[in-house]
Amino acid sequence: MKKLNELLENAKKLTQKRLVVASAEDEHVLEAVKAAEEMKIITPILVGNIVKIEEIAKKLHWDINKLEKIGENNPVKASATAVMMVNEGKADILMKGLVSTADLLKAVLNKDYGIKKSDVLSHVAIFESPYYHKLIAVSDVAMNIAPELKEKVAIVNNAVTVLNRIGIINPKVAILAAVEVVNPAMPATQDAAMLTIMNKRKQIKNCIIDGPLSLDIAVSKESVLIKGIESEVAGDADLLICNAIESGNVLYKSLNFLGGANVAAVIMGAKVPFVLTSRADSENSKLLSIALSALLC
Repeated sequence: MKKLNELLENAKKLTQKRLVVASAEDEHVLEAVKAAEEMKIITPILVGNIVKIEEIAKKLHWDINKLEKIGENNPVKASATAVMMVNEGKADILMKGLVSTADLLKAVLNKDYGIKKSDVLSHVAIFESPYYHKLIAVSDVAMNIAPELKEKVAIVNNAVTVLNRIGIINPKVAILAAVEVVNPAMPATQDAAMLTIMNKRKQIKNCIIDGPLSLDIAVSKESVLIKGIESEVAGDADLLICNAIESGNVLYKSLNFLGGANVAAVIMGAKVPFVLTSRADSENSKLLSIALSALLC
């Protein structure tokens, strides 16, 4: 896969997935859901304020009369309803609407009806940048604040699963740090070295890991030549693993808002993939994220 639009083309070939939106009364979300439905990628289930949903649908010239709609004006209860539908097998994909991330995650993590599957939920973003020679993924930028080594292993595994599923086999994984050498004063470099060793010993599979690597070494072949770095990953990374949420979030938004990149993103680690985009993300980004989630079902 070379372009993010291939997500749409590949998702169109699949059986339509049932996507449930928690607090669906969000115009930008419904624009993307409408486009995905028209492409026959998904069948929407809209949970939320029915009056507002219908007002937005009318504005979008979208006939939703035949769609399943569940009235729930309270965003917390709407989140619980959407998550329970997934848990009961009535929906294949979860999507965040006009509800806070914290409230949706409380429902996802609920002990009685939640859909958490693995120990770590993580955000995986796939970028198409005009300045890079192929698609490149970034993780984690939205879920894990300061992951320790165990959590970083799960973050890598979640992201590798996504890349493998869209056809990027044995991806090259760069564990990011400020330098390319292990420095006891910089814990990120120690974790990077441990992840590299774990990969070499087959404790982390289906990818090639190297780190610590600075961002320029991970993505720039010219920088690799200048610095004389020898690495299978350097200059050709498929996946960038960030040390903490601050660095990951800055990198994500830099690529998005300053670097002219398109992005598709998904949360992994639950029973189903779910779309948790920012309100600032474009309608196209939301649509691509829906397509990515459909491919991961």
